[in-house]
Amino acid sequence: MKSLYVIDYWIPFPQSEYGGLITLIAENDQEAFEILSAEDSVSDDYPTEMMNRIINAQKFNLVDDYESGVIDAFLT
Repeated sequence: MKSLYVIDYWIPFPQSEYGGLITLIAENDQEAFEILSAEDSVSDDYPTEMMNRIINAQKFNLVDDYESGVIDAFLT
């Protein structure tokens, strides 16, 4: 079963001030991480922080089968 992830992606100062809100569909946390890692607009310089944000994201189970991927991303 796939889920809709709402990820509050923020890397605090002094590491970075990069952040935003990302919504995506994935089967599990690992797939969500792989999807984000493949996105050019998402920094993968902080993989541990990214995975922590994915694990702690709001997740909503989807009834129908949707294609995995990023739905929307607001990034600063």
